[in-house]
Amino acid sequence: MKNKSERKIWYKLDLSAIVYPTLQRRDFSSVYRLSVVLKEAVDPKVLQQAADLALKRFPTYIASIRKGLFWRYLEPNERPGPFVQPDIKNPCMPMNFKSNNRYLLRIYYYGNRISLEAHHCLGDGTGGMYVLQTLTAVYLRLTGHPVSNGGFVLDIDEKPSEEELEDAYMRYANAKVCPKRPAEKTYRVRGTREPFYTLNIIDGIMPVRQVREVAGKYGATITEYLNAALLSALLEKQEKDWHIRLRPVRIAMPVNLRRFFPSETLRNFITMIYPSIDPRLGNWSFEEIIRHVHNYMNYYINEKFLRGDITTNASTQRNPFIRVVPLFIKDFVVRQFYTRVQDRNSSAGLTNMGAVKVPEDMKPFIERFDIYMGQPFSSRTNCAIISFGDILTVNFASSIVEADVERYFFRRLVKDGIHVRIESNRDLEQEQF
Repeated sequence: MKNKSERKIWYKLDLSAIVYPTLQRRDFSSVYRLSVVLKEAVDPKVLQQAADLALKRFPTYIASIRKGLFWRYLEPNERPGPFVQPDIKNPCMPMNFKSNNRYLLRIYYYGNRISLEAHHCLGDGTGGMYVLQTLTAVYLRLTGHPVSNGGFVLDIDEKPSEEELEDAYMRYANAKVCPKRPAEKTYRVRGTREPFYTLNIIDGIMPVRQVREVAGKYGATITEYLNAALLSALLEKQEKDWHIRLRPVRIAMPVNLRRFFPSETLRNFITMIYPSIDPRLGNWSFEEIIRHVHNYMNYYINEKFLRGDITTNASTQRNPFIRVVPLFIKDFVVRQFYTRVQDRNSSAGLTNMGAVKVPEDMKPFIERFDIYMGQPFSSRTNCAIISFGDILTVNFASSIVEADVERYFFRRLVKDGIHVRIESNRDLEQEQF
């Protein structure tokens, strides 16, 4: 029996999480998926046992979302669940906040794969990776494989620290200026909307060493090279589309702020940068695109610019007038701004989780990891990158029929000598990859 003080625990949404529930609609929900592919088939009964043990370590992930008069918040969810379930063809389906016993995460299994889906108001991909790896480690232990704690595998008998639960944005939002963001309308991919709840997945699986070698020949990192490949694909798509005028192509790319600001938070701690190419300035060779992306990354991804961006984000929440505006008015204003300005600020999304590390005694049981960004807010494709060992996976998720951007992207990689294996949840026989 818990005492009253324990029952009153609640968590204010972090600075990023505030926006995601506001944008919730029937065909859009900010859900992402992290998957681990093991080298042996998953036992669902044991996986459920592992979930029951591991998820108690993450109080902000076994929570439900509630509305207050001025803000939403998370509160502990003591309902039964979450329950593991067989995987589905179309992942990252929108989450109704009242379904699934009010849990905002799902656990799926299929063959050798364990998948975790989480609503972005709980945390970002880094926080989700802690949950997935800890869950996987507990599962492996229950199947007789000793796995150590460390890195993304947390001790399930240890209480979470205050820093794990904090809104780290507010600790570092202390720049003396709030820089403005680019607001020019960008190229939007035209396509045929898929039926409701249909998410098209196209995975490209390739050797890390090949991608690194090719990127090195261009004088770029893997992230810069793949950004340039996506920008090049968007330029090619726009050129072949019918258009009255050309527009800039721009990628919305999250940056993990933990790399620059010390924090152990398992909640959201990212900000966005926007690498872009303006075709109105002339024709761009691929080498020029890579050089431009390289210079952009070096210029913007540093502690000073990122601190300014955090401060810009925090300025609205700190505004005393906005704090007392009722929630329904805040929701209306944010939706209008996002639909008319923010969503038009990028042509595609790209996130890179980088090279995933696991405890040494866990490596022999894992083949690879996958990451998927969920249902796009508008007609476009989202791209997510992750690597483990010598396997790099590029995962595209789209809600439109046409796969032109994905095709141009992978053709660029193959042209550069990278061997790519394609997997998908759709029929690609008609696609000339």
